[in-house]
Amino acid sequence: MILKGQGELQKMAQAGDINRRALDTVARAIAPGISTVELDSIAEEAIASQGGKPANKGYRGFPYTLCTSVNDVIVHGFPSHQVLKEGDIISVDIGTKYQGYLADMACTYPVGKINLSTRRLLEVTQKSLLGGITAAKVGNRLGDISAAIQRVVEDAGFWVVREFVGHGIGRDYHEPPELPNFGDPGTGPQLRPGLVLAIEPMVTERATGVRILEDKWTAPTADGSLSAHFEHTVAITENGPWILTAGKNNQVTSVDGKGPASNGA
Repeated sequence: MILKGQGELQKMAQAGDINRRALDTVARAIAPGISTVELDSIAEEAIASQGGKPANKGYRGFPYTLCTSVNDVIVHGFPSHQVLKEGDIISVDIGTKYQGYLADMACTYPVGKINLSTRRLLEVTQKSLLGGITAAKVGNRLGDISAAIQRVVEDAGFWVVREFVGHGIGRDYHEPPELPNFGDPGTGPQLRPGLVLAIEPMVTERATGVRILEDKWTAPTADGSLSAHFEHTVAITENGPWILTAGKNNQVTSVDGKGPASNGA
């Protein structure tokens, strides 16, 4: 584990605040008829206007500011001239670097009206993220976060993606430890103050595998089932989990992008 001091956490909170405001700007633009590459331009401008740098762009060769993963794409979708249509869902994954520190966040949004079963997928995935955050306490173990996420997802009849995991974050985008979204409580390293984790459940409608497209990034489900993805950057502190990407009011974006779904965890 790479533990951060209070000064480092404050810088990460600033990165998180920039990241959150940029994502909120993108969310307001999501509607039938807009392309995902237009959303990417909106995000890049929103980050730059606040003094940040897009963390995704250039990372291991990734060419865009956003990962825009539509419908059955789990993660790492490339922005394109694909136009969103009524009833789609889009997972937007955004990262910001500020004064040498990083923040990472994702949310899945409906495009216009979606059916009830799809909305339930989004709501359960977000609920699982909040369950994982609640377990991110000093003295708990990494597996307690994993188990909390898995329990919420599987109790609702959905499937936790095994192929991608959460991670530590700080000066580097991906630091140890890896954080699976499934596992056994009471296992893994003990959580200590100063550890910062990108907690990010990825959930599909049913048990399925993952494909990787020719661009070597875009990862749709093997059977075309829908997928949702929610993520926050969370610091472990003596006072409980600090959601660094929740904004100044510690609010967690709702699945319609129009307001808080929770006042923290």
